[in-house]
Amino acid sequence: MIWGGISLIGIILIFGYLAYSTTIGNKTVENKATKSDVRFVLNWCGLGDDRIEKVTNSYESGRSFTGDYLDAYGIDISKVTHDELKNKKGFYRLDSLPKVLNDAVEMTNGWQYQIPWFPKLKDLQKEDVYVYPWSIYCNGIDPSGAELIFVIPNENKVYYIGTKM
Repeated sequence: MIWGGISLIGIILIFGYLAYSTTIGNKTVENKATKSDVRFVLNWCGLGDDRIEKVTNSYESGRSFTGDYLDAYGIDISKVTHDELKNKKGFYRLDSLPKVLNDAVEMTNGWQYQIPWFPKLKDLQKEDVYVYPWSIYCNGIDPSGAELIFVIPNENKVYYIGTKM
């Protein structure tokens, strides 16, 4: 009888959590990110969060039950140079990418409906744009998720996209 009650409470808690996390507790949030919310982007790639001027755009989707998501940020920074990015480890020019990174960049480009402010692939594949791959998740050799940081020195702009499908 006691174990039956404990089991019932456990089942109610599990179903309550699942119902909450798939409905009202799981919403898409747009243009609410602050500097402190996005500082990880510049810290991950070694540029440092002290360069952040402002967050111009943000999109944080709700998480699906399987963990699928889309997060993206547009960030204005104070300065960054081509020479700095050429000499930093981990940055790649978008006109000369390894295959798996190129596939990840192409995979992250199919979200224009949700994030129309994010640069299109043709605008990114130029020699003055750099990408820092924080992580790429693959099924075999095909990317199924990625966290990429794009830096455009001429515009003092950084774009982050994180997605899993």
